[in-house]
Amino acid sequence: MDTTTVPRNARPYPRIRMLLTVGATALVVAAAAATPLNPAPQQAKAAGSDGKRTLTVAVSQSVDSLSPFLAQRLVSTSVHRLVYENLTNYDVKDNHAIPGLATKWEPSPDKLTWTYTIRENSKWSDGRQATAEDAAWTFNTMMSDEGAATANGSFVANFKKVTAPSPTKLVIELKKPQATMAALDVPIVPKHAWEQVGDFSKFNNDKKFPIVGNGPFILTDYKVDQFVKLKPNKQFWRGAPKFDELVLKYYKDGDAAVAALQKGEVSFAANLTPAQAASLSKAKNIKVNDAPGRRFYALATNPGAKSKNGKKFGNGHPALLDPKVRQALFAATDRKAIIDKVFQGHAVEGEGYIPPRFSAYHWKPADGQKIAYDPAKAAALLDEAGYKKNSAGKRVGKNGKPLDFRILCHATDPNDKAIGKYMQEWWGELGIGLKVDCLDNVSDPWLAGEYDLAFDGWSVNPDPDFVLSIHTCAALPATPKDTGATDNFICDKKFDELYAQQTAEYDETKRTDLVKQMQSRLYDTGYMNVMAYPNAVEAYRTDQIKSITTMPASGGNLWGQDGYWSWWSAVPADGSGSSEDSGSSTGLFVGIGAVVVLAAGLGVFVALRRRSTAEDRE
Repeated sequence: MDTTTVPRNARPYPRIRMLLTVGATALVVAAAAATPLNPAPQQAKAAGSDGKRTLTVAVSQSVDSLSPFLAQRLVSTSVHRLVYENLTNYDVKDNHAIPGLATKWEPSPDKLTWTYTIRENSKWSDGRQATAEDAAWTFNTMMSDEGAATANGSFVANFKKVTAPSPTKLVIELKKPQATMAALDVPIVPKHAWEQVGDFSKFNNDKKFPIVGNGPFILTDYKVDQFVKLKPNKQFWRGAPKFDELVLKYYKDGDAAVAALQKGEVSFAANLTPAQAASLSKAKNIKVNDAPGRRFYALATNPGAKSKNGKKFGNGHPALLDPKVRQALFAATDRKAIIDKVFQGHAVEGEGYIPPRFSAYHWKPADGQKIAYDPAKAAALLDEAGYKKNSAGKRVGKNGKPLDFRILCHATDPNDKAIGKYMQEWWGELGIGLKVDCLDNVSDPWLAGEYDLAFDGWSVNPDPDFVLSIHTCAALPATPKDTGATDNFICDKKFDELYAQQTAEYDETKRTDLVKQMQSRLYDTGYMNVMAYPNAVEAYRTDQIKSITTMPASGGNLWGQDGYWSWWSAVPADGSGSSEDSGSSTGLFVGIGAVVVLAAGLGVFVALRRRSTAEDRE
């Protein structure tokens, strides 16, 4: 569903991912105009008439929840990275684990007990001290309340006991070893501000402002499908952000966002189409950043929606339960044409589940395993599956019914629309009908299992655990009425066995091999076909932003990072604030955290991690 993204930079569609809209169908950039959401937009100049330096970011995804217990879309999890601290963070250069709320962490010799030292210089924005008790309460709530475990339950499923012996000491006891203990992408919330919440499954944290947090920013205001406003947290231990205000402003239309960027009404815009990027690259005071992305773009099939209690629901096409039919559809999809004609080179052809940006975990199918574009093979597979062409050229089953499918697409995503048209052509030649259902809200039919196929995508974190967990049986909804954490209702025992093994494996080489085996299994079962790894194509105004840090520092993205580096480091163009601790879009960066040495028994394992990070679905 998507995404974007992912910790879970996080989900996209149903959870919803924020798909990168770099499609080829974009029209010429629209002329600057007032939008329905902002009929008289204010200039977002770094120094306004009131002296306030505002950094305005155009976003194309709706916030699903301001509760870190529920949020899965990339825009939401990105906000939570700014407002709350995790125990650890990711180094901007190479993604290794660095201090967050915890200054260090050590495992016991058997790896079943982890002790975290909580920093003494972290305060909640209401002035109270952030302590180990807040972290223990956050984890225990997720362990005991199914609603609180909605977004990040996979991180605590293996927790046995969590305690806070002192304000600076957090102890987590495990049922079995867990390799993600230095990569727990779980926002720690203040116990005193959350302990009165009744139903965590319904509490969206969007009524009372400012929201109490301990990250680099404080969330001060929010309006559905309009904006999220944040101000610097002057008490943030790493140092306050340089801008006086950060605004995430919602634009349903990508051309309107680009027009706002051209006029100076916003400082930054992401998800650019090739046409938009080409136009902006020639504009004065605008810099385009085109970097390898951290997400994948896939075609997902409905494997037969069901819940943990075994109840089936939805109305997915039964033909898709046949692996030969799924393989035929993939063999009839020209991924190279998608890269060349839709993404126009701003993407890499898809293969495995983990994007090549994360080279250690990236997997490629073997020559004999790879499903290449081969219409003749696709036709043969359909024949073998019992779907022959009739006199009218339509594929029909033994019951005489034509083979017609539906595919969910985002109404606002030009990629979905363009690729959907190509599929109608490619599959039509095989005798298969395809209805492209482009909707403003794909979440409802997706979660209800009322689809045949869907355009899917997630932002992947440095550690792949989360995006792998969403395909386990444990991620299925408890009942058909529940949501669960599943991406696409996949439940495969072999995949689950490999997932359990990789979670408990501390040896980096062995764990990497297991993750690749999981991708191979996901590929062979044929429920998902990764078509592309889109670039992060984005732009910002250099007359508003003097410097800003990409992630990774050398040729990385700005929007949807595994951290808060971009907006925290951004320096106003008027030169206010020191750039000594900031990087720039060219990749320059000075150290941002002390190196943490784990206990000797941990070996060479360096924990990295996810989402959105999953509309990304982060």
